[in-house]
Amino acid sequence: MQYYSSGKILVSGEYLVLNGADAFALPTVFGQFLDILPASDNYIYWTSVNADKTIWFKAKLSLDLSRIIETNNNASAKTLQKLLQFIKNTKPQLLKNPLHFSTRLTFNKDWGLGSSSTFIANLAKWSGIDAFELSNNSLGGSGYDIAVALAQKPILYHLNNQKPEWQKIDFLPPFTNKLWFVYLNRKQNSREGINTYQKNEVNQAQIEEISQISKQIAACQDYRQFCQLLNQHEVILSEILQRPTVKQALFPDFKGTIKSLGAWGGDFVLATGDDVATYFTSKGYDTVIAYRDFIEV
Repeated sequence: MQYYSSGKILVSGEYLVLNGADAFALPTVFGQFLDILPASDNYIYWTSVNADKTIWFKAKLSLDLSRIIETNNNASAKTLQKLLQFIKNTKPQLLKNPLHFSTRLTFNKDWGLGSSSTFIANLAKWSGIDAFELSNNSLGGSGYDIAVALAQKPILYHLNNQKPEWQKIDFLPPFTNKLWFVYLNRKQNSREGINTYQKNEVNQAQIEEISQISKQIAACQDYRQFCQLLNQHEVILSEILQRPTVKQALFPDFKGTIKSLGAWGGDFVLATGDDVATYFTSKGYDTVIAYRDFIEV
C-alpha cells in the first residue's frame, strides 16, 4: 500500500490563523510517500528517508506497541508510539500483524515544507481516522498544513471555534513568472515562533485585516496589487511581533517585495521580480525556485 500527501507553503495568515484569521496556503510539488508492507518477524518497523536517500529516522517497536526496542531518535519514537497506540486503540485490526512502515520525502527535511503534516495526513489516509484527530493527539498547531496535505489544492483556511474549515480555490495568476521561493539556509522552529507570538497582544481589528488580505491575495490578478498586499501583511506582522521584516533585516537593497512564509526567521520567503535568482545567489542563497517548479498548479 502506498499513500502520498503534498507539502505546504503558508502565504498569508501566519500566527493569526491561531486566533481565527483566514490563512492562504499552497500545496507544493514536493511531498511525502508512505509505504506499508508486512514484516517478517513479530515487530513494527518504521524507516523515514530524506530526499537524498539518507535515513533520518528509524524505530523498531514491539507488536503490542508497549515498548520502543530500537531507535535513533527517542523523542520522535515516542511521538510515533503514541500515534500508533491511538490508531490501534481506535482500529485494532490495522495493527494486529507485524508491519514495516517506510516514508520518503521528495524535499529536504530542513526546508520546513511539512514533514510532520504529510506524515499525519498519510497515516490518516491509511487508517481512515480523521487527520486532525491524529494531529491533536501528537503535534497540535492550527492544522492548516494538514488541510493542504489532504486537499492538495490552494486553500483558504480558518478555525471556527477551534474547528478547521477550508475551501479549495484556483490560484494561477498571470504573474507567476515573477514569483520566486528562496530558502534562507536555516530551518525555523514553528513552535518557538508560536510561543513568541502568543506573548504579544493581538486585537480583533488585526485579525480581520489579515483575513481580508488573505482573501484578496487569493483572488488577486494584478501584480502590483499583489505586491502591495504582501507588503501590507508584513507591516502588520512586524508590528505584532515587534520584529523587523525579513527585507528590512536581511535584504534592504532588494528592489522587489519579500514576504516571510510561515514562521518568521527561517525556511522560505516569497520574493517578487524579474532577476530574483541573480540577486539572492550573489548573497549566498542558492535555493531559488520558480513558482511553477515549486507549487502544484
